[in-house]
Amino acid sequence: MIYMDPNSTTQACCANLNEKLTKLGAEAKSECTIYRVHKHLRNVNPNAYEPEVIAIGPYHRNKDHLKMMEDHKLRYFQHLIIRKPSNNVERYAACVGKWEAEARKCYADEPTSLSPSDFIQMLVLDGCFILELLLKYVVESEREENDPIFQMGWMMYSLHRDLMLFENQLPFFVLCELFDLIEAPGQHSRLLDLLGLFFHGLYPGEGYRGEVSVAPRDVKHLLHFIHRNWLPRGTGTGGRKKQDKGLYFINSAARLKEANIRFKISEPEAALFDVRFKNGVMIMAPLQVEDSTESVLRNLVAYEQYFGQDQDNFVTDYITFLDCLVDSSKDVEILSRNGIVENWLGDEEAVAKMVNKLADSVIVRGTRFIYAEMFENVEKHCRKRRNRWMAMLRRNYLSSPWLIMSLIVGAVLLLLTITQTVCSILQMV
Repeated sequence: MIYMDPNSTTQACCANLNEKLTKLGAEAKSECTIYRVHKHLRNVNPNAYEPEVIAIGPYHRNKDHLKMMEDHKLRYFQHLIIRKPSNNVERYAACVGKWEAEARKCYADEPTSLSPSDFIQMLVLDGCFILELLLKYVVESEREENDPIFQMGWMMYSLHRDLMLFENQLPFFVLCELFDLIEAPGQHSRLLDLLGLFFHGLYPGEGYRGEVSVAPRDVKHLLHFIHRNWLPRGTGTGGRKKQDKGLYFINSAARLKEANIRFKISEPEAALFDVRFKNGVMIMAPLQVEDSTESVLRNLVAYEQYFGQDQDNFVTDYITFLDCLVDSSKDVEILSRNGIVENWLGDEEAVAKMVNKLADSVIVRGTRFIYAEMFENVEKHCRKRRNRWMAMLRRNYLSSPWLIMSLIVGAVLLLLTITQTVCSILQMV
């Protein structure tokens, strides 16, 4: 039997715990900005978070279907060195190398399998590819002849999508450091302008508001930039309250129509999130539904699920609102007929299924729900009997020209009958 001194055992335990607490304290000081999507959210639709053509950062490296783009990264890096001969490979590596430790800490799932050399190489190639792509996209004269990225429309479409994915990111300060080396130092507003132009067509609704007034060091990564650039500037989001009453549900479009609510498209340039309800009319901006729409919305929602503590989670709130409006293809048909849903998928049932799953495993932060007052006003409208009666009248008697004609004929006949009856009474008198 082995005897162990209780005091030494306790001391060893304390030393072990203190070491873990010290390590935990050091890790807590570093702010992670790039995560993997957690299992519950990912499982709803894993493909929405997976890159199609390019891996940026460490999380999707070495996947077979993404290896083709590694040659394009090298080719773009070579063109950059030729275009800027004052900057050689050593200067790019040195530029990024001094930030290697800080960049590693940005990844919640720290890429320990990558050596410092491999990690710096990844940052240089990925960062330079993004910056070269931005420049070539905006300035056609900078494109190389026969560049397949610009010759094949599907590739550019996929790149727009892949570069905004939640897991497919580089720390934004790395892009700024490389941009300082490629362009003049401190010209970050130029970088923000290039990004705004590049991602403008990605939004499924109006959102680009011009130059974003934000310090580059306050931007976490490209997805954060996209989120900030789509942020509603006005107060047209239904009159947000500081404290709402916990009402996060309204009826579907078909049910609201039965309660005498009409849908109307908003004025041009109105932001997607600026939904208004006034005098029984719900005014909404168009939502374009195409192949990439679900992925764009899901990744923006994923960002809000991780970083939404100190902001209005307007994308999460919007999909919650949309999930209420759309229960079936009938609701999609109503919204499409009024110009609110631009259905590029062609299948109303497919749109309904997509919308119904957008809010699955998503947490809504109740006290800052931006549509709280609008939801409350809709509920008040629906509770009024006269609105239900008016809707019933429209549905049963005013829904088609033949029903309106029959109602008019019936009213005329009734009026003639009453007139004849009155005349007969007067004759008898």
